[in-house]
Amino acid sequence: MSYDFLLTIALIMLFTKIFGLTSERVHMPQVVGALIAGVLVGPSCLGWVGETDFLIKTAEIGVIILMFNAGLDTDLEELKTTGFASFIIAVIGVVVPLAGGIGVYLLFENDPVDPLNMLKAAFIGVVLTATSVSITVETLREMGKLKSRVGTAVLGAAVIDDILGIVVLTVLTGFTDPAVQPLLVFGRIIAFFVFVLVIGLIMHKAFIKMDEMWHKHRRIAIYAVAFALLMSYVAERFFGIADITGAYFAGIVMCNLPATRDYVASKTNVLGYMMFSPLFFASIGIKTNLDGLTGRIAVLALVLTVVAILTKIVGCGLGARLMGFPLYDAVSIGLGMVSRGEVALIVAQKGEQAGLIDAHLFPAIVLVVVVTTLITPVLLKLGMQRETPANTEFSAQEAAQMPKTSRF
Repeated sequence: MSYDFLLTIALIMLFTKIFGLTSERVHMPQVVGALIAGVLVGPSCLGWVGETDFLIKTAEIGVIILMFNAGLDTDLEELKTTGFASFIIAVIGVVVPLAGGIGVYLLFENDPVDPLNMLKAAFIGVVLTATSVSITVETLREMGKLKSRVGTAVLGAAVIDDILGIVVLTVLTGFTDPAVQPLLVFGRIIAFFVFVLVIGLIMHKAFIKMDEMWHKHRRIAIYAVAFALLMSYVAERFFGIADITGAYFAGIVMCNLPATRDYVASKTNVLGYMMFSPLFFASIGIKTNLDGLTGRIAVLALVLTVVAILTKIVGCGLGARLMGFPLYDAVSIGLGMVSRGEVALIVAQKGEQAGLIDAHLFPAIVLVVVVTTLITPVLLKLGMQRETPANTEFSAQEAAQMPKTSRF
């Protein structure tokens, strides 16, 4: 038996933490440092860690925990508050980047004889639809604009954006086999959502009962993680849908049980933070082969990054304008949605596993994630310098007293 996996874990944990803390010191998310650490220890640089079956499986657990936590963090009340405006912003903010990603792929990688050509193009588009709002939240908080109507719209749209991205991901992965019939794919997807609804209602009531019996007892967190893993397994095994979709909806089931959600999240965050999440983010860097970064791929990466930035600004900004936001505030909302992050990396990984994203494209995707994450705080601070009624922070009491028609 080889014990190299122990060295792999140790190296990844040390390097992701060191580079993560370095990223934090320059006011960037730790995920940026983790990506860089993966590239550094991987085959492209030092060559200390390679992609192994052990790393692939542990990284998969990491991504399931991340998506479960994303589901737990979903604020359904926030969605009700922002309502239709955030939905329109999110929908157009998904459609425009999706079209932009398809266009860039067809411009650089088009292969008409490949039966999966359009699916591969669509998957690059899906990567661009993802929004990582964590960096935006911190920037808005520092500027005192998090609770403004602009801030609330960004948060609501980001949540809906993630849900729409998961749905599109689910549809595309269903078509990975060219012989599969469209009606069968959509039937399977509908069956999955019916299953989620039924099981969700049952488990929602079960967790309410558990909380009454064993309030903040660690067995609740264990049951919750087991539920997420089972939902992930069922999604893949019986419906042919990405396991992260099952994990995400497992979190959604518990997201409006504040006491249970907060307790479970406190435990699963530690579980992911200590080992599994660093392994996932490092694995993305490790599989990013910089040796294959030719001049053509470098140009592709540059174009993809520019398109990623502009399509979010234009798409979300257009949605905000349609909902009555002044142009200045509409652009601010678009800027707040620019940052990609862990969701884009997760989608890219699922695309690679499904054979819809080629390995040589990973450097371009990583560049999109890093650049959009780095540039979002700068763009927001430059783009929201002027005070407007919509980007001035208001209290929760003031928000409740505002007529619904005047919020947006």
